[in-house]
Formats: sequence, structure tokens, C-alpha cells
Amino acid sequence: MQKTRIVVDAALDVKAEDVVALDVRELSTFADVFIVATGRSDRQVRAIADSIEAAAKQAGAPPLGIEGHAEGRWVLIDLDDVIVHVFTPQMRAHYDIERLWSDAAVVPMPTQAGSAS
Repeated sequence: MQKTRIVVDAALDVKAEDVVALDVRELSTFADVFIVATGRSDRQVRAIADSIEAAAKQAGAPPLGIEGHAEGRWVLIDLDDVIVHVFTPQMRAHYDIERLWSDAAVVPMPTQAGSAS
């Protein structure tokens, strides 16, 4: 779960809101964790995605792919076993990832930047 903590911290560092990590190991064959975060605007969504990308690269786990960065409404970052969704509030409500994966356990994570152990 170290990669999950790195991603969550990177998102919180740039003021991501409502960051949730879902353990999907028992439900998915393509990922262990989904991380969902919200940015207040397309500009903040891109900043959150950039922060996560930089932190992942620094940790030696660069993204396999990034989709939606140019639009900034929903950025998907593929970190192999961790999939990150960064949404504007409207897009997060529309796609409702947490409801779609409601059988997944929530991974306890820090709620403020720098509070991961």
C-alpha cells in the first residue's frame, strides 16, 4: 500500500478534496486499489494529476498511461496496480465510482497532506 500512500499524499499536497482509496483486490483482475479525488476546477484537477505523476515518477513507479489531462474534468492515471481517478465535482457525481465499486473496502488514509506514516 506504499504506492497508495504516495498517491494520496501527492493529491493532498495540492489540496485535493474527498480523497478515497478503495481496495478492489477481491473485485478486479486489473488493479488492487482505486483512488478517487476531487479538484474544484479543471485547472486544479490537472494540478492534482501532475502532482501524482511527479510523485509516482520520483518513487520509481511512473504512470503506464494518463488520460483526460487536456480536458481536466476527469483524469485517469494508470499506475499498474493502482488506478487514480481525479474528477471535477460534477464529473465525480456523474460517474459515481464509489457507488459502482461499493463492495470494495475503503483503505484508511490520511486526510491532510504530510500526515501519512
